Amino acid sequence: MRTPTLFLLLAVLAAPLPALAAPAEPTVSDPSIKPKAPTLPVITDDESLYQTFGEREGLVQIMDDVMVRWLANPRTRPFFEGADQARLKNHLVEQFCVIMKGPCTYTGRTMAESHMGMNVNEGSFYALVEELQKTLNARNVPFRAQNRLLAALAPMHRDIIGK
Repeated sequence: MRTPTLFLLLAVLAAPLPALAAPAEPTVSDPSIKPKAPTLPVITDDESLYQTFGEREGLVQIMDDVMVRWLANPRTRPFFEGADQARLKNHLVEQFCVIMKGPCTYTGRTMAESHMGMNVNEGSFYALVEELQKTLNARNVPFRAQNRLLAALAPMHRDIIGK
């Protein structure tokens, strides 16, 4: 009988998806800083996206390449040239890894706390994203995978721009 099968299928499709286990957000040391977006929004329920980006080694190569681009771009250079670039790259690798449900732990601060006092404007923020996209394209990361990552990172702009 087909009707019970159809109802069973509809019930399965209507059931809520299991919640992804979100990693613990970094603690904010300054209580006046109120993050508006998660720093670690897990965007997948398996490690296939992490594998698509080349796992940890791929993320390290992405960060090595994009840091060169950020330092070369006049709109992003001021935010990176005086920074501890090795530490920053490591935190970004950890952050991307956690977001993609890789086997990592993020040891950095929230985006709100990390960008406090930097006065990042929209033009600089979008230039940063553009350089990241150029790097991902150069590394042949599939467009769909890029979009999944960028969609997870996009809400963070509220904790970065104008802080």
